[in-house]
Order: sequence, then structure tokens, then C-alpha cells
Amino acid sequence: MSEATEPLREADLPPTDLLLRDDVRRLGTLVGEILAEQVSPAFLAEVEALRVASIRRREAGAPMKDVADRLRGLPLDRAELLVRAFHSYFQAVNLAERVHRIRRRRDYQRLGEGPQPGGLEDSLRKLRDEGVPAADVAALIERLRIEPVFTAHPTEAVRRALLEKESEVVRCLVEDIDRGLTPQERRADLERMRLALSAAWQTDETPPEKPTVADEFEHVAFYLSDVLYRVLPVFHEVFLDALASVYGSAPDELPPLLGFGSWVGGDMDGNPNVGAHTIAATLAGQRAIVLGRYRRELEKLADLLSQTDGRVGISPALLRRADDYAQRFPAAADALKARHADMPYRRFLSLVAARISATEQDGAQAYAGPDELLADLRLVEGSLSANRGEHAGGFAVRRLLRRVQAFGFHLATLDLRQESSQHDAALSALLADPGFGARPWTERAHRLRELIAGTDPAKAPGAADAVAVLEVFRTVAAALPRYGARAIGPYIISMSRSAADALAVLALARLGGCVDGNGAVPLDVAPLFETVDDLDNAAATLRSLFADPVYREHLRERGDRQVVMLGYSDSAKDGGLVASRWALQQTQVALTALAAEAGVRIAFFHGRGGSLSRGGGKTGRAVIAAPRGSVDGFLRLTEQGEVIHRKYGIRALALRNLEQATGAVLRATLRPRSPEPREASWRQMAAAAAVSARAHYRGLVYEDDGFVPYFREATPIDVIERLRIGSRPSKRGNAGGVSSLRAIPWVFAWSQNRCGLTAWLGVGTGLARIVDEFGREAVAEMARDWPFFATLVDDVEMVLAKSDLDIFERYSQLAGEPAHARYFPRIAAEFALTRDTILALKGRERLLDGDYRLRESIRLRNPYVDPISLLQVDLLARWRAAGRPEDDALFHALVTTVNGIAAGVQNTG
Repeated sequence: MSEATEPLREADLPPTDLLLRDDVRRLGTLVGEILAEQVSPAFLAEVEALRVASIRRREAGAPMKDVADRLRGLPLDRAELLVRAFHSYFQAVNLAERVHRIRRRRDYQRLGEGPQPGGLEDSLRKLRDEGVPAADVAALIERLRIEPVFTAHPTEAVRRALLEKESEVVRCLVEDIDRGLTPQERRADLERMRLALSAAWQTDETPPEKPTVADEFEHVAFYLSDVLYRVLPVFHEVFLDALASVYGSAPDELPPLLGFGSWVGGDMDGNPNVGAHTIAATLAGQRAIVLGRYRRELEKLADLLSQTDGRVGISPALLRRADDYAQRFPAAADALKARHADMPYRRFLSLVAARISATEQDGAQAYAGPDELLADLRLVEGSLSANRGEHAGGFAVRRLLRRVQAFGFHLATLDLRQESSQHDAALSALLADPGFGARPWTERAHRLRELIAGTDPAKAPGAADAVAVLEVFRTVAAALPRYGARAIGPYIISMSRSAADALAVLALARLGGCVDGNGAVPLDVAPLFETVDDLDNAAATLRSLFADPVYREHLRERGDRQVVMLGYSDSAKDGGLVASRWALQQTQVALTALAAEAGVRIAFFHGRGGSLSRGGGKTGRAVIAAPRGSVDGFLRLTEQGEVIHRKYGIRALALRNLEQATGAVLRATLRPRSPEPREASWRQMAAAAAVSARAHYRGLVYEDDGFVPYFREATPIDVIERLRIGSRPSKRGNAGGVSSLRAIPWVFAWSQNRCGLTAWLGVGTGLARIVDEFGREAVAEMARDWPFFATLVDDVEMVLAKSDLDIFERYSQLAGEPAHARYFPRIAAEFALTRDTILALKGRERLLDGDYRLRESIRLRNPYVDPISLLQVDLLARWRAAGRPEDDALFHALVTTVNGIAAGVQNTG
């Protein structure tokens, strides 16, 4: 890429971001050279001409026709190459921006002008300055828990081979992050990046077959084992350093604050490919990964700890354990080199590695669990500490200790999820009562109590329709002793609507033999409230559960702790963003109060998606905006889609995100917002906005009979439904319409056509109503001073800035003139109303005036994303005219555009 057409030439960047400019220039030039080599110089010139035309449309008001005409009717192979080329360019921008976040963090640390905002030290300083003593922080740390949970239905499932190539480019950029390399070193790194990017160009982004659950497991395992395994001890060290810096002292070690969960292999809701067999396979696979990690780290520690007899003392207990292991593992003992015989740590750690190998193979001398491995590592740590070895290996041993404490022998907690109707169907078969699921919930609850107590056993215990459900509980019962209690997470009940849904899980678990030595079901039963109505009724459901003697006894066995999952995706699809956010806020307030009244600790599990329509956004802001008392030292939330890659794809950024989440939980728990006298009126306004916004949203999406056919033509939903990006079907059942469509493809479709409708439809109407009723100044004050509403307005502003109604109009025209003329003006009017109202409330002239980095980031990507969008419109028309064939070059080219737009827009599903 030449200097004259350098992609950041027009960008308004401050001096602190000049190295970002340089990184993008270097990567852009490299991508251009690769395109010229892999395709042709003429192709590179064609790409450049399109990009310049796209910039002119954005910056100088040139007509979109100038770009669209260049793309219309292109040969399919050429169209696909162009999409891949633009995709490569903004992927370079993505990488450069992620590395620049690391550079900004280093700048904060180097300049010493104060901690980076949102980090652990910054959060602790704020708490100290607000009068929180060290003792209160220490008490909270003992029960603090942060649990990101990676879900099984990504909208961006990048091949592991491509992830590894991306990691290589990141390593090269980080090595020269401050321009400290010599020219020769820089040239060598340039060639490493060229190799990675060239190989990536020659690798298809989409596998030839639809991913299996095993493929999804491999994808998530990359982040768990390659990134978070390495980051976890660093997080502990940063936390300890922050405590010492702010409060003057820190404990020797922290409890295991971080845990990680996964839905891959355990999310049965609507996915016939998941069941007992995938639960067993996933647990075994995770165990194999983490044990292999431990073994390799032990082998490195053995090489590192070369202390010899006579130079330092060694703990007698360690020597005795080493002798014991030498007898248990004679082959491993004999394999030790004679010249290492005077190195007791090396000898012992090699034998510990041998015991891990035996554990991997389920040998007779295997570790029974992680506590035994921890005991061995404590021997090493204690011996080093007692013999001047603190700086001669203690640091490395403690890092492994922290990993074993966090990851155990399970790596990640596997959650289980199933829809309530599946439980009802199984119980109908077991009870020989076909109408069981349709009975009033009180009647079902009474029958379930009898089943749980054994006073009225199942009439058909071997019923074929219940085998799959019962086998899940049998598998869990067999897994818990092998993998440990932390290996299995909550059992989540989708579409929970009554206390009977939770009792059903207890009954089925008992019938499946999933009980502990005390006869209790060893699972947290977590109702998932998804729709706006279900959220509104959640308090009534939990009140019934807490009053139920059978369920209350189960809760006592679980430490009087109730997990409740909140569904952001389906509630927003059901009622629009404002109604969803308001219902979620109100539900947390009601359930927090109810739990306190019942003497139960509530643990909210936030089912957030990648896009704002599905609860995405900045985690720290969401935590601070949560109702008072609802956080209580605990944060569990789903991470999915492109969010996993963006937040956890690079170690330094994973650390930063974990710091921000933990810092927010500390602040929200120890110093929640002070009572706000204006909040009563704010709640009145928010409720009014939610009612109007929901009515407008549902009036179009659910109550207008012509909208669904329009949706299916004005978005690429028909392509998305055929994508091979996940093992899970895109619909619940075979019904048509928006109701049966899952939230991910619903949101994905509207982000692909650059409309973003799912995030803002109804918002303008809701805001306009309360501006009319309460006055602009009152609403502006609420949007400025109430974190809940400020976060909502900022989130919508971001989606509006990413949307492009001119490009969306091209998609709308695909629906035909009558439908386009009927719906596009309505949608465009609501978009304009939402935009204008938000700008008026903020007193600004343009979107994102308060976030220049995000504004410029969007601006930089648009010239690369816009041509892909226009190509997609053209290809959609051609594909539909051809009868929507799925196995030809036309469909493959369309899939390439979907991947390209998803990577460019980023907040997709």
C-alpha cells in the first residue's frame, strides 16, 4: 500500500496513537504485497481503486453508485477474492488496535502518572479514598468469584490454524511495540508476519463441514489452555501488587478468585447433537488438556530447579516423598540421569510428572485429585522457602500452584442446559401421563414432590422417551467422583416459568441416580428467565420455590445459595432493548430483596451475547450499573461469538479484561452507589420508556403480518441459516417466524445488512415519549447521572454509529418495491428519531463525539466493509434468482461476505 493511499492518512489521531498509525501502515503494506504476489499487481490496484471510491463516498459525499457499479455482476471468483482482500485489510487494523491497547497499558505503567483507569490498582485506590479499610477488602477477597463462561454457539468460529497465525503476527508486533528492535530484527519479524499472513491467505476460513461439538470444544480450548492458563497466575500477581501498593501490605497468596466455565458439550437446549455422550467426552477432553499442561510445566520446573545436595538444604519430607515415588515409578526413576542424582528437586519433580502421566492413563498410582498434586507442590514450595530458595524457583512453583488451584483436573466447569419442555416430556413418559406437561404447575409440583420423596414412584421407569434425559444424570453421577465437584456447573433450565420446572430437575436427577452420600442432588438448579414476561414473573417463581419444603431442603444442602440465570438475548428479541434492559434491572432488584428476606444468597448468572442486542457491551460499566446489592462479590457471565476472540485472544488483553471485571465487582460490592433521591422519578421515566419502546418494537416485529417475509428478504437470514458455524440448529423446532428463530441469527442478520435494528428499534419512540412527558432536561439528567440509563443510551449510540441506513436501503430493495416502500421509511424514521433524540439529550452534533477512538476505529473500517456489503447485496440477488443452491460457488462467495462483514462490524451475534 503506497503512502498516497495509506489507510490512516485521513484519520484524526492524537500523538499517543501515532505508533498505531505506523503498525497499520506496516501491516497494510504487507497485506498489499501479499495480494500482489498471491493474485496479481492488477488485482491490488483494483482493490485500491475500490477502497478509494468507498472513502470518497464516506468523506466527500460521492454517490454509492460509484462503488456499487464496480461490483455489480462480477465473476464469482473475482468477487470472493475482493471480499477476502478487504477482510485481510481490516483484520490487520483489528490486530494493530489490539496491540495498541497493550501499548497504552504499558504507557500508563511506564509514565507513573497513576494506574490505568478500570484496573485493579485504580479500583482499589478509589475504594481506599472512599474510606474502605484493608480488612473489608480482605474479607471480600475470601468470597470473591469471577467466572467467565464460554458458550457453545459462536457467531465467529475462527479455525484454530488461523488463530495460531494471528498469534504469531501479534507476537511480532508486541516484540517491537516501542520500536526497540534493530533494523535486522525488524526485518526478521516482517518475514515472520509475511509467512503467517501468506499462509492464512492460502487457508479457507470456513471448514468444509459443519462444526461438530468436538470442533467447538477445540475452539474454546484454545482460549482456555493457550491464553487463560498462562494469564491466571499473572492476574494473581497483579492483584497482590495492587493490594501492596494501595494498602501497604498483601497476603502471601490469594484464594482461587477466577474460574472458567464452558457450555460446549453441555448445552442441550435445542441441540440434538449434545447429550450424555458429549458431556462425557468434553469432561475427558478437558481433563486431558489440563493434565498435559501440568506434565509439561513440571518437566520445565525439573530443569529449572537444579539445586544440588550440599549447596542448599532440602526438606526431609520432600526427600521421603521422592523416595516413595521412586519405588512407585521405578521406570521413571531409572530414566533419571546419574549425573542428576544430586539434584533432589529435579528428581522429585520428574517423578511428580511421572505420576501425572499415570493419571493421564488412569494408572494404579494416579492422583486421586488435584489436592494430592497441590500437596506435592506445597512440599517443593515449603522446602524452597525454608532454604533460601524464594528467588531460586519459588516464583515458578507458585505459578503452577495457582494454576492447579484454579483449573483442578477439570480445566473448566461444564454447565448443563436443557429446555423445561424436554423435562416435562421425559416425566410424562416416566409417569405414564401424556398430559403431565399441560397440567397446572401446582398440580405438577405436587406430583413431583411425591416422586422425589419416593412415596409414588415412576410407573414406567424404563420409558424410551426418558432414556436420553436420565442418561445425562447418570453420566453426571459417574463424572463427579472422577473430575471433582467443580467440574460440573449449574443445571440451567431454559424457559423456566414456574417452581415445577426446578422440581422436575430434582426428580429426574434422583431417578437417574444423581445423588450424593447424603441423598442430596449435587447440582445447583438454575432457572433461566428469558422473555420479558418471564422476567416480570421471576420473583413469583422464586417465592414459590423458597416456600417449597422439598426445594428448600435442596438449597440448604447447597449452602443456601440460589443461582439464577438472566437471559439478555431472548428478552431483547421478545420486547426490544429498552424493555429487556428494564425488565432485567427490575428482576435483579426484586430477586435481591426476595433472597435477603428468605435468608438465601442469590447468585446472578448473566446470559450475555456478543452484540448489544444480546447484552453485550463493556462488562465493567454493566457491573457498576447493576442494582445495589445484586453483585455481592460474584460475577458469572457468558462470553460468546467474536467477544471471546476480542477479549481473550491476546494474553495482555485477557489480563486487562479480567482486571476490569474484578475491579468493577470490588467497587460495586464494597461501595455501591449511594441512595439517590432522584431515582424514584428516574424509575418512573424508565418504565414509561420501556412500555412505549416495547409497543413500537412488537408492533412491527410481531404484530405486522408482512414483516417476517420482509425480514427474510431484506437480510441474509437465508444464508445464515445455512452456515456451518455451529453444531446447533438456528431455530427451536420447525415453526416459522421470529418467535422460533434463535436470538443469535436474528441479531446476526440485522448486523449483516448494516441496519442494527435489533438494538435500537423502539428506543427513539420510548425516549421521545418521556421527553414529551417529563421534559428534555429531566431525561438528559437521567441519561447523564443514572449509570443504568447512561449505559443504555451509550450502547445504543454505538450501534447507531456502526449502522448505515444508505447501505441497508440496498438490502431493503431486495424485498421488492411494495415491501420496501412499506417498511423502509418506517425503519429509517425510527432510526432518525433515535439518533436525533440521543444527540439532543447529550447536546452533541454527531454520534460518538465523546469517544474519538471508537469513532475513528469505525471510520477506518468502513471503507473496507462497505464494498463487502454491496457485494453481498449483489450476490444475494443472484443466489436467490438461481433458487438458493447450497453447494456451488455462488453460495461459497456469499459465505465469504458474511464472514467478512462479521469481522468488520465485530458486534455481530
